[in-house]
Amino acid sequence: MLANQSILIINSYHKGYEFSDRIVKGIEEILYKNTDIDVNILYMDAKRVTSKEYFDSLEKLYSVQLKNRKYDLVIAVDRFAYDFVLDTHNKFFIDSQILAVGIENFSYDKAKKYGVENKVSALIERRDLKGNVDVIRAIFPSMKKLYIINDKSLNALHTEPLIFDLIQNFNGNFELEYIKEDSLEDLKKRFSKREESSAAIFIRFYKNANGELNKNHDIADFIKNAQIPIFITDSLFIKKGATGGKIVDLYRFGKSSGQMALDILEKKPHQVLVSDDLYFIFDSKKLSEFTLPVDALRVDYEVVNKRETFYDRHTGFINFVFTISPFLVFLILGLFHNIYMRKRTEKELRQRIEFDEVLLNAIESPIFWENEKGIIVDSNSKFCSLIGVTHESIYGKRLEDFKDNPKTKEIIEVINKYIENSYENFEFKHFDENRKKRVYIVKQERFQDKKSKTSGRVTIFTDVTKEREINKEKQKNRQFIIQQSKLAEIGEVFSSIAHQWKSPLIEITAIAQELFYSKKCVAEKEDESFVKDIMNQVTYMTDTINDFQKFIMPSNEKVEFDIYEAIKSMLEIVNHNMKYNSIKISVEVQEGTNLLVTGYKNECMQTFLNIVNNAKDALLNNDYRNRHVDIKLFNQNDYLVVTIKDNAGGIKNENIYDVFKPYFTTKSDGHGIGLYMSKVIIEDKMGGIINVENVNGGALFTIKLDQRK
Repeated sequence: MLANQSILIINSYHKGYEFSDRIVKGIEEILYKNTDIDVNILYMDAKRVTSKEYFDSLEKLYSVQLKNRKYDLVIAVDRFAYDFVLDTHNKFFIDSQILAVGIENFSYDKAKKYGVENKVSALIERRDLKGNVDVIRAIFPSMKKLYIINDKSLNALHTEPLIFDLIQNFNGNFELEYIKEDSLEDLKKRFSKREESSAAIFIRFYKNANGELNKNHDIADFIKNAQIPIFITDSLFIKKGATGGKIVDLYRFGKSSGQMALDILEKKPHQVLVSDDLYFIFDSKKLSEFTLPVDALRVDYEVVNKRETFYDRHTGFINFVFTISPFLVFLILGLFHNIYMRKRTEKELRQRIEFDEVLLNAIESPIFWENEKGIIVDSNSKFCSLIGVTHESIYGKRLEDFKDNPKTKEIIEVINKYIENSYENFEFKHFDENRKKRVYIVKQERFQDKKSKTSGRVTIFTDVTKEREINKEKQKNRQFIIQQSKLAEIGEVFSSIAHQWKSPLIEITAIAQELFYSKKCVAEKEDESFVKDIMNQVTYMTDTINDFQKFIMPSNEKVEFDIYEAIKSMLEIVNHNMKYNSIKISVEVQEGTNLLVTGYKNECMQTFLNIVNNAKDALLNNDYRNRHVDIKLFNQNDYLVVTIKDNAGGIKNENIYDVFKPYFTTKSDGHGIGLYMSKVIIEDKMGGIINVENVNGGALFTIKLDQRK
């Protein structure tokens, strides 16, 4: 068994494209037998889009999807996926083995060019054109012309060498004509008339000249209605109108690919193999339509869509009659027993219906059914109670029949809104018999009964009152924790204010003493000067306490504010503390930056304060001559980005993924809710993004705020 192995399958085409889906199904059947293998599938859309811009965009998308994934083996289904794997090998699959399946040729030089010659294996799908010509020659000896039908796609170019080789080396008594059409409609017209001595080999015809992808049922319709026998080279259109041929079974080809993948994981040598798993299959109805005998073939073959004889259609019945004729008596007894069991089943069914009705009425959510004409078929008692009518009066009526009822009118309006946009949750509020407010979410589903051939809609009103109450309580608790976090920072702020007030108090004391003791201060102008100096110091202290009061006030509603102004206000609070600790703070705003965001200004300031205070604590371990915090603001796409970086040595690797968790702290006196609440404020309350990483000897916090709101 292969343990802890991982495989990535890259499909060249979109999901639902039958050619590649059959191959992938075969691969999965083999791989899923080994439950220890992790299999992932990515889909390209190369059948419909082949531009360089598309593959560049796909590469960017995969750079996100495959960023943290490593695969032991990458299976590329068809050429486009294989080319993509080669082009991006050094970026996404540097340590992965490669298996290319479904390609029509393999170049060792190409693999060597990309440096994967020792990592790549391939299972080549080779259509046997010559073998098909020999088959057609054997069952259609009077044929005069054989068409080879191909389209003008990129894949067709890889098949053309086989076609040209066949034509160049052909030796026969009939004509070969190679057709490369641009339009499926033109192809249908060309073969809409009977050509008694002609046939065709269909290789592919998936795209018109305008790049439009032909659907398989349209191609099958052309093959089925063509007035000449159409032979095929793979299993896509067997039983869909094709006459048959020597074909590649795509499902069996996929199983062979899956087994080859297991061999690679088991470290077996790399191989480039051509699949020789071909078999002969023919459609009986088409053979009869064009009078083609397959008896001349000297190989094993399979015939499908055989016309059944009377005996074939009724073999079971005929055998049954001859087998049970001696037991007619037992049949009669069996009929009586069947009648008894039917009566018993009807009784059990009635009991089941009664039980279902009791169970339905026990459900707290109001429910009712409508048929396709909008007539109410049934409902539970909760719905009847909701609109205030009896169960008997609602049956057979339309909801509009009760629109005079105010509650019913509201329900109709909510249902109409839901029908217009079923992806949005529409709420319906209602006061129950106890005058308690109830909140319901509307959900509708269509139903169809195949036996009775009826359909309609089921409408469910899910009671989410408790959930809404819980959410409100959670919001209150979250606001409490935010305020609690803010209070936890007050000690830091008070310390800052204390330092800021010491200087003006000393100045005021000195001025007062000088005024009191100086004998020279006798002039009125000098008195005014002393008073002015004192008032400047008092004004400074007043501004400081006002800034502090604004900060601790909680924000109740979202407002538009300037993020730069918020950062400056925050720095005013901690400025003296930072200077006291010899920490230099720089703020850089990129030219032309849109600084306006919508959210909660004070809570946003709290986030910046939490990060700056954490940086301050960490920087105290640095030499006092080398302590700095750098703040940068710039726009990126639709976001305003704020980065805060220190040079305190960064966060330990084992802690960096835990710093935003509640109550996680590395400080002996820390509370562990500062950065947690910062994440709550930025991501939950303001719809932004916050993360941290270690960069150049320090921690870098990045905050992104959406400006599209």
